[in-house]
Amino acid sequence: MVEEDGMDLEEEEEEDYRSESRRKASTVFSVIASVLSGFLGNWACFKVSEMLNVPSQAFPAAGSQQRVAPAGQSRNKVVLKPGHSLLDWIRLTKSGQDLTGLRGRLIEVTEDELKKHNTKKDCWTCIRGMVYNLSAYMDFHPGGEEELMRAAGIDSTDLFDEVHRWVNYESMLKECLVGRMAVKPSPALQAHTEKTESTHLNGLSAPPSLRPEPLSAPLPAKDHRPRYDWFQTDGTVNIVVYTKRKIPSAGCAVVDLQDDNLRVEMLLGRMSYLLYWRLSSRVQDHVDVQTAHSVGKVQLCLRKSVKEKWTQLGQSLEHHDTFIQCKDRGLFYRECVLLSKTDVTHNTQLLRLQLPPGSRMQVPVGRHVYLKTSVQGTDVVKPYTAVDQMLIPPSQSSAEVGSDIHLMIKVYPDGVLTPHIANLPIGASLSVGGPEGSLTLRVLRDVTHLYMLAAGTGFTPMARLIRLALQEFTVIRKMKLMFFNRQERDILWQSQLDELCTKEERFEVQHVLSEPADSWTGRRGRIDACMLQNFLERPENSKCLVCVCGPAGFTESAVQLVRQLDFSEEELHVFQA
Repeated sequence: MVEEDGMDLEEEEEEDYRSESRRKASTVFSVIASVLSGFLGNWACFKVSEMLNVPSQAFPAAGSQQRVAPAGQSRNKVVLKPGHSLLDWIRLTKSGQDLTGLRGRLIEVTEDELKKHNTKKDCWTCIRGMVYNLSAYMDFHPGGEEELMRAAGIDSTDLFDEVHRWVNYESMLKECLVGRMAVKPSPALQAHTEKTESTHLNGLSAPPSLRPEPLSAPLPAKDHRPRYDWFQTDGTVNIVVYTKRKIPSAGCAVVDLQDDNLRVEMLLGRMSYLLYWRLSSRVQDHVDVQTAHSVGKVQLCLRKSVKEKWTQLGQSLEHHDTFIQCKDRGLFYRECVLLSKTDVTHNTQLLRLQLPPGSRMQVPVGRHVYLKTSVQGTDVVKPYTAVDQMLIPPSQSSAEVGSDIHLMIKVYPDGVLTPHIANLPIGASLSVGGPEGSLTLRVLRDVTHLYMLAAGTGFTPMARLIRLALQEFTVIRKMKLMFFNRQERDILWQSQLDELCTKEERFEVQHVLSEPADSWTGRRGRIDACMLQNFLERPENSKCLVCVCGPAGFTESAVQLVRQLDFSEEELHVFQA
């Protein structure tokens, strides 16, 4: 649950943004830009960066610290002492030192006993029925002692889930495990998860009353609930899902066929529809997915291993035929193969990952996936925005979409995850979870002028948004990207952006460099009110949308400046990825 800077401008640039913002706007913004972050970070602040089990600032879950903080609300950041990095924490957990104070014993903890352990030197907390001693982690937590102490002596499941409900905290805190709760906490503190990993830790399972249950969530009207049907031929089994809404060109289906288990998830705006079976008989690994976008129909075709008649599709598995909010649906991981790595800039690569033969992943615009790997025996997880293979890729058939995933990743020499990824050989495996995210196409409805403010790899969600707007939203008369970087060599897909400007009269890009060479003829400086006032035009009878993505300091400054220009909350979208 520790993170490194992953919004892909260096941490020192983050500090530059903050310093500049103080001078120009007279507003104090404090930014979480530390290399580490704990699982109980500041609940009201942005998440930042590449991390262990903590999403970066580019991926704010609903209600999480990645959202822009309310006006006047400051953010906490502490400077970690030397020797308190992520790798230092991992080394400590592997040292054999007793981090629980119980000399290896596992105990049952009552609610009254938990309450007693509420000081810095004796800090216990409960997450999903398991109790951990956080005392040793205090000085490793970049959110500071105060933030971590919010969890002291209580069931902190809700606090934890507000920020990153999906994390593998079991791996991070395995050596801090005290035992399990002996009593059932309030139902309000129970959390839902769909983790594919084991529910046992150090041989101890969560209490039955605390094992995850689906959360009830407000659903759309009953008539809008998706449904499915199936039929078969001699050689195939066909499943048809009727989503009852128009499907964007990027698709919405995530299909995973593992052995005889078939998992089908439809990502429908903020809602998730899940089908999950153990199939009646064996099928071949490959799955065909066809989408009728305008009528909202998705059809899966499975090929039978043996040509025989099935009497039923299969046995329903956990959470089958459920329709809940995406934020309440747990992550599902599958093993992908690294097919290629292509240099985009001097320190950024485009990765192409191939899904297993039985998987298809149609990632909606604005969604991200999670990469997971093991570093010194500890799971490291980081979210990355899915991109296309190029800014405006060639057309693909519906059946081809979703077999590969492209991710644009900046490599930090002192990072934890990115150097590992950069050194992976072609053919290596990476676990990919998700997708997640909450962007819906409703925000683009009736928009005539689309403005994008991006810094560093905050550009990645804009890339697919540009393509979507050009190809599917003809009502948008003008779309403009203001792209902030340090030097010209840092600009992602610069030639493709410039080429698109010459071909598409509706699109315009303005590059802004903070450390330009003398030969640079474009704009210079950092984001400020004057710059945006000229950029964010509001023609008569127009409907505008401003999208923002970048490091926490950049995003905070941009949002404040856009608000000062009288753009409403409905006209502003802080991108999730």
